[in-house]
Amino acid sequence: MSATFDLNERPDYDEVLQKIADYVLTYEITSEEAWNTARYCLMDTLGCALLALRFPECTKHLGPIVEGTMVPHGARVPGTPYRLDPVKAAWDIGCNVRWLDYNDTWLAAEWGHPSDNLGAILAVADHLSQKRVAEGKEPLTMRTVLEAMIMAHEIQGVLALENSFNRVGLDHVVLVKVASTAVASRLMGADREQLLSALSHAWVDGQSLRTYRHAPNAGSRKSWAAGDATSRAVRLADIAMRGEMGVPGVLTAPQWGFYDVLFSKTNKDQKLKPEDKRQFSLPQEFGSYVMENILFKISFPAEFHAQTAAEAAVILYPEVKDRLNEINKIVITTHESAIRIISKVGKLANAADRDHCLQYMAAVPLAFGSLTAEHYEDSFHRANPIIDELRDKMEVVEDERYTREYLEPEKRSIANAIQVFFNDGSNTDKIAVEYPIGHRRRRKEGMPLLEEKFLSNLKTRLPSKRCDTVLKMCQDPEKLENTPVHEFMNLLLI
Repeated sequence: MSATFDLNERPDYDEVLQKIADYVLTYEITSEEAWNTARYCLMDTLGCALLALRFPECTKHLGPIVEGTMVPHGARVPGTPYRLDPVKAAWDIGCNVRWLDYNDTWLAAEWGHPSDNLGAILAVADHLSQKRVAEGKEPLTMRTVLEAMIMAHEIQGVLALENSFNRVGLDHVVLVKVASTAVASRLMGADREQLLSALSHAWVDGQSLRTYRHAPNAGSRKSWAAGDATSRAVRLADIAMRGEMGVPGVLTAPQWGFYDVLFSKTNKDQKLKPEDKRQFSLPQEFGSYVMENILFKISFPAEFHAQTAAEAAVILYPEVKDRLNEINKIVITTHESAIRIISKVGKLANAADRDHCLQYMAAVPLAFGSLTAEHYEDSFHRANPIIDELRDKMEVVEDERYTREYLEPEKRSIANAIQVFFNDGSNTDKIAVEYPIGHRRRRKEGMPLLEEKFLSNLKTRLPSKRCDTVLKMCQDPEKLENTPVHEFMNLLLI
């Protein structure tokens, strides 16, 4: 006889939620490499946000929901005059950070951009720092911001190591929402119960689909999806701080939980076989591994799986620039993830479509010797038919070693190679680049260039003297860490 009732015994919070909460509330970060890399990450992320303000398609999203709204101790949006409530400020900062696809990246079973979390971190920290000073208390310092960045990177990155959300059609911004919810709650002073409640609600939310990142629907939502996720995280943290009850079995509840509804293979009657069930794998404890190994986009505003392809194309440019019309074929050798995510043929509908096309991101530097954000715009594409002519001559093939070493923890390469063949039977060498300049293996080479990128981006919005002040502060770890958050944010206002 079948049961006619549910057993109503409220469970403990799911183990994954408890591990995240305990990490955020108790872990002490001792890795000097993590602290130092977080400082570079702060510079790079802010620079990306400022550069995005040159594009009207980005700036149209910014500002208060209701024009003229005045917010006490409003959080500032760098590079703008806006002072907003922390929820909308997180949206705006996150949107700016992500708009140009130029901020840091994490590649594993799932992909993502952990610096997206800075939208929530800066918005909450700036508001709270101002509020504390107004109440006669000590302000929050930038060391608190760096600590929250390391933790948010770690939560998002470790959850991504062996758990592929893209395989079930979900977008990686779910991990931005979860990580931002955790650290925003901590910044707000959450106790363990409040933090667990906030985390549970981050998983309860219906999660974003990846369709806006893929052909034929790729579009600009992918540029503001992270801002949306960080904004929601701040809202959920606030809800939990008001005493809202959590959902303890949000992940594991049979039939109704995240695992069964969104993470497992299902059939039409929703009855899952044991072999169809998926649950999260956490292959290592939370620490500071992700920040230490984060990938920076230093040379090109491009989806990360194409960074080394663009670098190889720049190397080939002097050899092919005067022979573009003589090219017979171009062979791009790459890894499986690049093929699955960004290899596409056919018409490219918009800038967001182009910056997620491997062939486009190789064709532009082959023809012009560089790849910038402006190269994705409609006007540039229309004026240069050679780009699509080169795309039509491209063949994309997989190298199994590239695919294997992409996932090896001690390598995590993102390899691409390009070889050009001409009509007369001649060809270039096969130019292979296995680690982009923003990889941990190229830190010594990359960090001076990252600082140059940061200064260049600062100059797009701020007076020259202030740019130098901000850069020097960021280059001095002790000075940066001891600076109150609201004073640092003051330097970024226009």
